[in-house]
Amino acid sequence: MGTMDGILDTVSAKHPLLPLLELLKKHGKLILVGAPTQAHELPAFPLLGGRKLVGGSVIGGMKETQEMLDFAAKHNVKPKIEVVAIDYVNTAIRHLEKTNVKYQFVIDIENTLKPSSN
Repeated sequence: MGTMDGILDTVSAKHPLLPLLELLKKHGKLILVGAPTQAHELPAFPLLGGRKLVGGSVIGGMKETQEMLDFAAKHNVKPKIEVVAIDYVNTAIRHLEKTNVKYQFVIDIENTLKPSSN
């Protein structure tokens, strides 16, 4: 809570923004680049009380995204990522703080948040 300067939200489905706003420090920024089909509910008090900002950017529609993917496939352009389990997130953040990162971290939610089969 209250520890992040900024968050880049790439989720393209409607989801609650309050938990993200609560993670921001005063004067923090939440930038939305996902395009949900339903409007977000944006609570005013966390913005006003924390002097936080919400902004957005259009990074391209479906056509532009497909063109980018086709270009990447044609020219063998691949992201440099490190897939990590959810329980590695705090370690990953420590690496980010030390600028000891070679790749973008991608959290493997599907395989690390499965309910136990007990």
